[in-house]
Amino acid sequence: MSNSAYVPPRVWTWDQENGGQFASINRPIAGATHERELPRGKHPLQLYSLATPNGVKVTIMLEELLELGITEAEYDAWLIRISEGDQFGSGFVEINPNSKIPALLDVSMDPPLRLFESGSILLYLAEKFGAFIPKDIRGRTECMNWLFWQVGSAPFVGGGFGHFYAYAPEKFEYPINRFAMETKRQLDVLDWQLANNRYVAGEEYSIADMAIWPWYAGILTNRVYEAAEFLEAHTYTNVLRWAEEIEQRPAVQRGRKVNRTWGELDEQVPERHSASDFD
Repeated sequence: MSNSAYVPPRVWTWDQENGGQFASINRPIAGATHERELPRGKHPLQLYSLATPNGVKVTIMLEELLELGITEAEYDAWLIRISEGDQFGSGFVEINPNSKIPALLDVSMDPPLRLFESGSILLYLAEKFGAFIPKDIRGRTECMNWLFWQVGSAPFVGGGFGHFYAYAPEKFEYPINRFAMETKRQLDVLDWQLANNRYVAGEEYSIADMAIWPWYAGILTNRVYEAAEFLEAHTYTNVLRWAEEIEQRPAVQRGRKVNRTWGELDEQVPERHSASDFD
């Protein structure tokens, strides 16, 4: 049946054979599918994640904090293989009932504090350690504006453009055009902002940059979706300038290595990391 002939039924039913790269892990119900305890390491923070753009946000933040000499931000990173359903294990669901990475457990307090959603984790770490978030009300508000811009915008890029352009079992013109337009609009928003600002929220590097960089730099450099030519990446000159500057930060380079399994790196990276692995 062609896409134009599809008529939605009166009641939607779950077709588990609906195809697509992530069909095996998408489902319309919540909760654990199996019992599995999560490992714990020796450091104050326990990270359960994968080096997707959302996961990289948090590892960049943790490495930036360590770069400042904040030893209380030492962490153990445990690989969650979403393609194998690790996020549906009982231990992970206990930390994040939404079954998405990243998830973080702060075991420096009793009882441990759970954190989920990348934006929430970034804000928590920034406030806990007093770093990478402006202290004045105007600067802080602008940082929050852009942090929540990313949180609200990324689903249109990932679940929208990325899914239909790169992962859907068939290519359809309408959704690709719809979400390509939105992705380009977002890139243009970012390009206008960076025309007069060194960093996204102003002249100060912040969690707003850490949240935005993995997604939008990834799109323009073909790290995600291999759509740079399709989206005319070269036209977003201010975003490219900013993306390259962020890329050169040592903590960003280390943060990208944590929990990576996608073969981007020349060196073999072990499953389990602690901050000391990068000494």
